[in-house]
Amino acid sequence: MRIQVRRTGGFAGIERCSELDTSGLPDADEWRALADAVLADGRDAPPIGVPDGFQYRITVDGRTVHCADPRLTDAQRKLITRVLKEGS
Repeated sequence: MRIQVRRTGGFAGIERCSELDTSGLPDADEWRALADAVLADGRDAPPIGVPDGFQYRITVDGRTVHCADPRLTDAQRKLITRVLKEGS
């Protein structure tokens, strides 16, 4: 499974993108469950955020959803953090 996270906005307006391929990872099942939860809670269009807040575009195997601070679910926050940290 390929997961892409794109973060825009924030005080400096710097975009950050990261991608992770979970194929072959020992915790691939955990990633799948997390991604499924994020896709279920995401929106098809970018939501209205707050000034200087981050907006996120999350794509899992070609399906894209959007979310924004400060209204992230626990699953969204966890997936975003992990992909931005572990991805390339």
